[in-house]
Formats: sequence, C-alpha cells, structure tokens
Amino acid sequence: MMKNISIKLKLILFLFVFLVLVSLWEKDSNFFIKSIIAVLATVAAEGLCFFIKSRSFKLTQSSLITGLIIGFVLSSSQEWWLFLLAGFLAIILKHLIRFDGKHIFNPAALGIFLTVVIFNKAAQWHGAYWWGMIIPFGLYFAWKIRKISLVSTYFVTYVLLSLVQWCWFKQPFWNQIYYANWFFIFVMLVEPRTSPFKFTQNVFFGIIVSVFSFILYWVKLPFDADLPALLLGNLIFGLYSRKKEVARGK
Repeated sequence: MMKNISIKLKLILFLFVFLVLVSLWEKDSNFFIKSIIAVLATVAAEGLCFFIKSRSFKLTQSSLITGLIIGFVLSSSQEWWLFLLAGFLAIILKHLIRFDGKHIFNPAALGIFLTVVIFNKAAQWHGAYWWGMIIPFGLYFAWKIRKISLVSTYFVTYVLLSLVQWCWFKQPFWNQIYYANWFFIFVMLVEPRTSPFKFTQNVFFGIIVSVFSFILYWVKLPFDADLPALLLGNLIFGLYSRKKEVARGK
C-alpha cells in the first residue's frame, strides 16, 4: 500500500503526525492551530495562482508541505495573521520569482524569512531537535529523492566548522552537534525544486549553505541564520543553472 503513495504524500503524512506529536508534547494548541492556518493560506494562495492562470482551482501537495513547514518554523506565540501572511508570501513569490519557468527560492524559507525580517519576529523551529524521530525519517526521504550526498556534505561541513569553533572560541562541541537543526537539514535543505540533483552540485550546495549559516551566525544577525543561508544557496544555484542553460543555448 505504502509503495503506491508518492514521496510528497509520505512527507505530508510524516509532517502532520509530527505536528500532532509535538503539539501534544509541548502542550501547545497554538502551534497546531496556527500551523493549520499556514496550510490553509498556502493552499488558498496556490489555488488562486492556478485559477488566475488556467481558470481552475488546483490543490497541490507542495502547498500542503510549504504550509506545514511554516507552522513548524514560525514561533507559535506570534499573531495568527503572520502565519497567513507567510503562507501567502511563500506561494505568491514562488510563482513570481522564476527563472525559465522554475522557482529558485525555497518557498517556505522565503515566506518565513520575509515575515520575520519585516515584522521583527522570531523563528521557533518546533521539534527541530527531536533527532530520534527526524533522522530516521529524514534519511529515508533524502535517500528517496537522492539527496544523501547533500545532507552528508552539509553535516560534515557543520561538524568541521563546529570543531573550529570549539578550538578557537571554546564553544561546547558536543552540544553543537546534539542541537543541530535536524528539521532544517532533513526537511528544508533538501527541497527538490530548489536544490541540485547531481552529486558534485549537491556537495557544493551543502558546503556553501553550511558555511553561510556559520558566517551569518557569527556576525550576530538579529534573526535565524539558517533561512538566509539557504536562500543565498538557492540564489547561487539558480544563477549557476541559468548560466549553464544560456551557455548550452549558445
């Protein structure tokens, strides 16, 4: 039965079950309710975009995933309308910012980042450190979409940079590894449309996102460093892909 379910639908089911479990564990009904608001926003925005283009409403699995991710990352203490706004920004900008018909930025990351920066709000990353649940499922999803090299490269770079941090600044090394943002690594970083597929490109992408994340963390940005690091990686990969397509066209 599970073999007939698409990888996107499996991810949706995992995220929804994870949402319920984390909500119960944290005793945070706001987290669950506002995540659903984010999902409703992304579904409505995606449907609106397709209606404008083709005069027909379309429910996509990608919009459900985007909404669930927004719910996991934004702080549940924020106002409900920020989840609505983040959802609409994620989808609308996905359809507006495109190279050759393809979006280049991770939709959830862009929607969350803009909401956090514009309104000076905070990310929370619910369940990000539930490594016992995220890592097994994350490895499965990464393997299915051929992103193991990306995940591995990002993590190895993260470990090496953590060692440098430990040697130079005497920061606790094992705490840094234990509290790695597993949700970011296994759910957001590997988004298929905005990350590479080739092995060497995956390696390069993993390195630059990890390095950007550490650099942005050390310059003490007033917001989470993982999101802009991922968006910078998306931009570099998008421009690189565009350049290769132009060269191939010549």
